Amino acid sequence: MAPFIRPGAALAEIETVYRLRFSEFCAVAAGILRDREHARDAVQDAFAKAVRDRREYRREGPLDAWLWRVVVNTALTERRKRATDLGPGHPENGATHDEAELDDVRAAIQSLPERQRLVVFLRYWADLDYAAIADVLAIAPGTVAASLHAAHRSVRNRLQEVHT
Repeated sequence: MAPFIRPGAALAEIETVYRLRFSEFCAVAAGILRDREHARDAVQDAFAKAVRDRREYRREGPLDAWLWRVVVNTALTERRKRATDLGPGHPENGATHDEAELDDVRAAIQSLPERQRLVVFLRYWADLDYAAIADVLAIAPGTVAASLHAAHRSVRNRLQEVHT
């Protein structure tokens, strides 16, 4: 007789991921929200939600992927809420950098379609592999690869336009 595996995540498991990867979660949320302080708040809100809803984790994939999905969804919801609250045409409150090239790269990434932008953030800021990104975004690994390839091409083309 196989042992019964209780669905859900233990509080200690969630806390461990939070402590180990907090800065990575914040980096991705900051990319989505374009604001570091709001990103920290969104990550904390996401983990509070994950703790409340930990019994919904079915152990069908890695806990990291489930937590990434909660963080990404929380940040996206916050971005939509802020866009509504700020009204159309209001400039985003983001961290500023003096380096023009960094601003160009940021603008190129922000101009990507949402899926491509999320794939870039999860791959390069969160350092997730294609399978984990697929789990987080509920898409096929091949779609992750195609989205990342398209994002690279778009960013490269945009930067060439800016610098020529």
